[in-house]
Amino acid sequence: MTTYGMLSTYPPTQCGLATFAAALADSLITRQDRVSVVAMVDKPQTGFPAEVDLQWVRGSAEGAYETASRLNATDVVILQHEYGIFGGADGHDVVEVMNLVTVPVITVFHTVLETPTANQRFILEDLATRSNTIVTMTSTARHRLVTKYQVNAAKVVVIPHGADETHLTGRFRTRTNLRPTILTWGLIGSGKGIEWGISAMALLADIKPAPLYKIVGKTHPKVVENEGERYRESLMKQVSEKGLQDRVEFDARYLTIPELQEIVAGADIVLLPYDSKDQVTSGVLVEAITAGKPVISTRFPHATELLSGGMGILVERENPAQIAKAIRRLLTEPDTATEMAAAARRMAPELLWSAVADKYRDVAAHLMHTTKARISA
Repeated sequence: MTTYGMLSTYPPTQCGLATFAAALADSLITRQDRVSVVAMVDKPQTGFPAEVDLQWVRGSAEGAYETASRLNATDVVILQHEYGIFGGADGHDVVEVMNLVTVPVITVFHTVLETPTANQRFILEDLATRSNTIVTMTSTARHRLVTKYQVNAAKVVVIPHGADETHLTGRFRTRTNLRPTILTWGLIGSGKGIEWGISAMALLADIKPAPLYKIVGKTHPKVVENEGERYRESLMKQVSEKGLQDRVEFDARYLTIPELQEIVAGADIVLLPYDSKDQVTSGVLVEAITAGKPVISTRFPHATELLSGGMGILVERENPAQIAKAIRRLLTEPDTATEMAAAARRMAPELLWSAVADKYRDVAAHLMHTTKARISA
């Protein structure tokens, strides 16, 4: 039996890191193995699943010591790291906790900044030093870690972002007279580049039947907290000004997995028009690939790496003309879209959470064996 201690945000908190942590935990839990989660929260809350054994209120020193104690009661710790989820400057409080952890540590770096501040660099390098194994989800992130930071390359392994197996039922829909659908989904906030997707739709007025651009997902809670619905309102204003009310549709829900599966399955193309140059992982990208959907994406690192296998089209950031050209190509060249969808489906099995969890199990088993051998020696 193996007990995994996980430190992360966790549902019902609504963020990509929480969704990732819960999916990995669910895939690691078996009859023999369990996961003990310490969930990061702004304030104590209800509604957590049974595997959450402790809530660490951001900034609480007492909670930090209790967190370390709970993690030390497990066999292997899996730390999900993002700068914004822990207390202190750039999330510095997590460093103090990890100083107190005595069991083997696997740290998953969800963000690897190309140009970090001095404090961000210190935090990442300190966590890397205290970790037995470091996980990145792309080779791009691994390369950035070992070339731009003081990190032991021998510690770093690449394990892909997972996707739910239900997306295997998604299929590229054969176009008949159905209205073609372009889909962008996920938590909404500035930096998602949705404004460029909307501008692209204005360049496709000649296509019949007119394609529909669906923008699905609620605004990220942190964005709402800091600026309200300003970004979404600016997008809706843009749609109105361009007269695209019949070609752009907003759905502001936070989707359950079955709801997401249904919406993704009904899309012809997934569009990721992100502004970021630093995004080394994207759960939405992985979900789209496992659903067998052709992807149009800007050249952020994860997309550049995954889509090189023929599963989509890369476009430049902030370039609606290139987005429109890519959409037009996929809607008017069905063979091209079908080939991309087939390439996506071929890659899907290695991206499923079941396969990803097995890789974490292998890493944990190696660390536990190494630790026992060192103690017995």
